[in-house]
Amino acid sequence: MRGFVLGGTASGVGKTVATLAVLRALDDAGYDPQPAKAGPDFIDPSHHEAVAEKPSRSLDPWLAGEAGTRRTYYRGEGDVCVVEGMMGLYDGSVASTAGVAEVLDLPVVLVADASAGMQSVGATALGFREYAAEAGVNVDVVGVLAQRAHGGRHEAGIRDALPDGVDYLGRIPPVDALEIPERHLGLRMGDEAPVDPDALDAAAEHVDAERLVDLAREPPRPEPAAPGPATENRVAVADDAAFCFEYPATRQRLRARADVVPFSPVAGDDLPDCDGVYLPGGYPELHADALADSPALDALADRAADGLPVLGECGGLMALAESLTTTDGDSHAMAGVLPADVTMRERYQALDHVKLRARGDTLTASAGDRLRGHEFHYSEGDVAGDARFAFDVERGDGITGDRDGLTEYDTLGTYAHVHAESSAFDRFLDSL
Repeated sequence: MRGFVLGGTASGVGKTVATLAVLRALDDAGYDPQPAKAGPDFIDPSHHEAVAEKPSRSLDPWLAGEAGTRRTYYRGEGDVCVVEGMMGLYDGSVASTAGVAEVLDLPVVLVADASAGMQSVGATALGFREYAAEAGVNVDVVGVLAQRAHGGRHEAGIRDALPDGVDYLGRIPPVDALEIPERHLGLRMGDEAPVDPDALDAAAEHVDAERLVDLAREPPRPEPAAPGPATENRVAVADDAAFCFEYPATRQRLRARADVVPFSPVAGDDLPDCDGVYLPGGYPELHADALADSPALDALADRAADGLPVLGECGGLMALAESLTTTDGDSHAMAGVLPADVTMRERYQALDHVKLRARGDTLTASAGDRLRGHEFHYSEGDVAGDARFAFDVERGDGITGDRDGLTEYDTLGTYAHVHAESSAFDRFLDSL
C-alpha cells in the first residue's frame, strides 16, 4: 500500500480538513484510500473514519516503536494511505510528523495556510524542504496543498512560486462549512460534528488525486509480531461517547486473543459476563450524570472487589474513582474502586508522551518493566494518602507528578494511554 504524509507548517493550518478532502478526492478518482494519523491523537481519526468509512491507523514510533509503526501501517486496507500529520512537520519533543515520515519512508505533502500569502507559500515550502538536513531527518517534501486558497490569480501565484521539485497539488477553498468546531482536548468527534458533505465534495474537486498517487511510496515491510495464544476469555470493553478513545490496533489485539464484548455505561447497559474489563479514555465529564446512574459502574465496584481484572485509561481512571467533579462544580459519584476524587479544570493539566517504570508486578507490566504512553487531560486527582501506585513516572506528569497507575484489588487506572504494540495489553490478557 503506497502512501504519503500531509504535514502542516504549524498547528491549526487545517490539516484535518485537507486530509478529508484528499480522502474524498481519491475515492472520487476510483481509489480505495486508507486514512492514518501521525501521533497519539484519537479525535482527528474519528473524522477520517466518518469520511473513509474505515478505521484510521494511529502511527506513533514513540508508542509503538519503528517496527510496530510499520506493522500498524500495514494493518490498514486499501491501495493508498493518507497520513495526517500532527502539529507542524518538525514539531515534537520525542515524536514528530517528520519522524513518522522517515520511519515509513513516505513523501511529505506540505499543508500551508495560504489565506494571507501567495509567493510566500513557495518560500515556506523551500524552507521546509531544506530544513530536513538541519533537523537531521530524511524527509522528502514533494508538494504543497494550499489551505484556504482562492482560485484564479491567487492559485496561479502560489503554483508559480513553488521551487523546482515541489509540486502544486491543489487547494482547499476558504469555506465556513469546512471548519470543524472545537472544545477541550481538540476538535469535536467525527460523529458529533462531521464536515458538510457537499462542501467536502466541492473541495475535493480542487485536489490533484492522480498526482498524489504518483508521488506516493510503499514503506518497507516489517517482520510480523509473534501473536500471543488465543483464549476463551471474554473482555468487556466500554464503547460509547464517554469511552471513545481507543486505538483500532488495541481492539484488534484484544480480538486476536479473546472474545470482545462491547457495552455502553452511558446507555445504561449492565456489565457483561466477562473475565476482564477495559475502560478506554474519552469524555466521562460530559456524561457524568449518566455514569453516576450506570448499573455497569455499580457492578464494576462489586466485581473489582472480588478480583475481576479491570484496566482504565484516563477517562477510564476517572470513572473508576470515587467521584468526578465537573467544571460547573457539580460532583458525581463514580464506581468508587480507586481511592481518588477527580476534578475537571479549565486548562489542560498534562500533555506529553510519557515513560513509566513498574514499581512491582501489576496488571500491564512486571516489576521493573518500562511502558511508553501518552497523556492529555484536563482533570486532576486528589488521591488518598494510603493509595498504592503501580508506576514511577520517568517522563510526563502522571497522577501526582512522579507517580501514575492507581491500583486496588486487581484494578489499574492510569492517565497514560498505551499502544497495542507495547506489552501492556498482552500482559493484561495473560492475567485473565
